[in-house]
Parts: sequence; structure tokens; C-alpha cells
Amino acid sequence: MQGELLRRDQRSPEERLRPERLRTDCPVLLSERLVMRAPHEEDIDALAHLANNAKVATMVSRMPHPYTANDAADFVRRTKNGEIGKCVYAITKAENGAFIGCCGVEPHLDGRTVEIGYWLGEPYWNQGFMTEACHALVDMVFRTREDVDQIDARCRVMNIASRRVIQKCGFQFQGSGLAASLALGSNVPVEWYRLDRKTWMSLRSWGSVL
Repeated sequence: MQGELLRRDQRSPEERLRPERLRTDCPVLLSERLVMRAPHEEDIDALAHLANNAKVATMVSRMPHPYTANDAADFVRRTKNGEIGKCVYAITKAENGAFIGCCGVEPHLDGRTVEIGYWLGEPYWNQGFMTEACHALVDMVFRTREDVDQIDARCRVMNIASRRVIQKCGFQFQGSGLAASLALGSNVPVEWYRLDRKTWMSLRSWGSVL
């Protein structure tokens, strides 16, 4: 399996980001250093270890803290059943398959907008992995979903690293507000960003926003 992934990873960037269908609604995405695919049972231990971190849990909306192996197993089960949406990814390293975080896409009620969410385990921060994953995720949405006009993203006001990821992907600031934090048991200030299809098409090489 690893050899097959490494062989594919030698393709051009356009080819690497071309989705390959699994038995789920999540296409597998391959980028320079990452493989993004549906979560499965083998991820549970690493998921529980990385997610059981207040620095992670307090920066996302729906992650409890503490985070146990039972929480991780329940997350994998619910993703398989489509209870968390139909496009949830485990982010893994292409070189060794190591699980390093999660991301996903959630539709809005208007049918023309989706929202991306993500988190990364602390040992993998500040290495460009999240920006790489979000580039692949955004590209997949606009290339495979002609009905989607725009993508939203939110981050806590204090989360400088997440804001930088969003900005590197070409999202534009829309406003501020409040969002619930399960880990904190309260609402927290967040910033709201949006990327529309027209802007994405002008930035498809991503070179102008890095």
C-alpha cells in the first residue's frame, strides 16, 4: 500500500489532486506529503492521543476535553454512518501513513455554500501540513461540486496559526461573531472568512497566496 501511494505521489500536482472514489462520499486526496482519506479503526489510538490536548480541543467547536479512546471510536463509527457529514477526512502522512489530524466539509442550508473545518495534532504544527491539506480540500470541493459557489471557514480570534492557514488559502475576512465550544462549555469569539469560486479560479496555482 505504501509503495502504491509513493508511486502515485510522483505525478504532477494536478494529477495528485484528482479525486479517486472510495465506497464513501469522500474522495481520497493525495498531495505532496499527505494522503487524506476516510477515518477508520486503525486511527483510533492516534486520534485519541492527539485530540486529548486542550490546545487542540479549545480551538475547535465540537471536540470534548478530555478526549478518550471511546470518543475516538465513536467518532470513527459516526463518520462511517454519515452522522457527522459525508465528507470527513483523516489526514495522514504519505511517507508512513501516520495519522496527524482531521478535516472535513459541511454543507450550509442554502445549498450553495459549504464550510471547512480542521484540526492538527500539536507535534505536526508549524510544518505547513494544514495549509497543504486545506489547499487539497478546497480544490476538491470546487472541482467536483459544480453546485458550490463559496466556501466558508471560521477560527477563534486568538488562533493566529489557523487564521494564517485560512488566509494562505485565499479566504477573505467577512466578519466576527460567537461560536460554541464544547470543550470550554461556552461561546467564544470567532472570525468568519469566505472563498468564492471566482477568487479560487484566479488563485488555482496557490502561488499568489503563499
